[in-house]
Amino acid sequence: MKASDSLEVRGKVIRNRITMAPTVKFDYAGPDGKATEKHIEHYRERAEHGCGLICVEATAVSPDGRFWTNHMGLWDDDQIEGHSLIAKACHDNGAVVIVQINHTGITSNPDCGPAIGPSSVPTRDPNVMSKEMNTFEIHKMQENFVNAAVRAKKAGYDGVQLHGCHSYLINQFISKKTNLRTDEYGGSVENRARFGAEIIKAVRKECGEDFIISIRTAGIEPDVATAIEIAEEYVKAGVDMLQVSTGIEWDDPTHKEEGKPYNKFAKLGVRFHDHFKGRIPVSCVNSLYEPSVIRYLLENDLVDLVDLGRPILADPAIVEAVLEYKPFVKCFDCPNCQYGPFMPHKCPAAIKRGVKFE
Repeated sequence: MKASDSLEVRGKVIRNRITMAPTVKFDYAGPDGKATEKHIEHYRERAEHGCGLICVEATAVSPDGRFWTNHMGLWDDDQIEGHSLIAKACHDNGAVVIVQINHTGITSNPDCGPAIGPSSVPTRDPNVMSKEMNTFEIHKMQENFVNAAVRAKKAGYDGVQLHGCHSYLINQFISKKTNLRTDEYGGSVENRARFGAEIIKAVRKECGEDFIISIRTAGIEPDVATAIEIAEEYVKAGVDMLQVSTGIEWDDPTHKEEGKPYNKFAKLGVRFHDHFKGRIPVSCVNSLYEPSVIRYLLENDLVDLVDLGRPILADPAIVEAVLEYKPFVKCFDCPNCQYGPFMPHKCPAAIKRGVKFE
């Protein structure tokens, strides 16, 4: 497989194997959660440089599920128009584009809403316990995800990605550390995956057969084998793509990566691909700064796609560097990403290539 090879998913042709991972721009949106011109230009630039699949940043399915008060949303029809401009900018430049939809759950920002989740457990503030969702609240939250997906389709997106990792609500349901339930949403692997699986089925019903449904899922929860079992439930529910990252738990002592050009986080995608090969596309992510490493992963059939976060923020020309061996500005791998959440946007690589930050 070459990085330049196309991939067809639900009738949508992704022109190459490079994916832009969802990375939130907190100072772009206002309290109304609407997309802005900054968002549109941000994604347009990545599409212009040839990125095959763009996953727009985590977008809240309800106001109380935001990271912060300036977090983009899809909980209201008034937000559709701005998203339609993002989708058009990407399509006009040849990219397939999906949007990640999310609720923070137990990790909710108190300025946005209460901490709610599958069970009552300590939140980021150890003195505050989350509120356990009852069955009605679970079903209402699932409706919020589905309604956001319907709005995404109306906006012209090719699909959605469910945010099922990084300690947020769907991840909280699959983790035994945050899900202590004894009903149909807790206990067994099937039950803990039920919250996300039912969303997948409902989105398919409402959005149709030509709509891509991806999930960003935890690669260890608490071990790789169990995380794969969780992903199997999502696949049975009808998900189209698995984008593998990290979750709440990390208790698998056997998970190492030595003597390889990629790290143990990216290895999660490699291990999932080995399991699901030929059944469903799988991607990996994390610290993939060198075009040679990206090509290595694809040419050796270790994954189907490679997700780029910080490298494509630093310089979207990394796509052309992978595909055409062109020059680009490499990510400086700052300890705290200067293009990342809650950080002042002063990315040294972006500044080096001429970006002016306000």
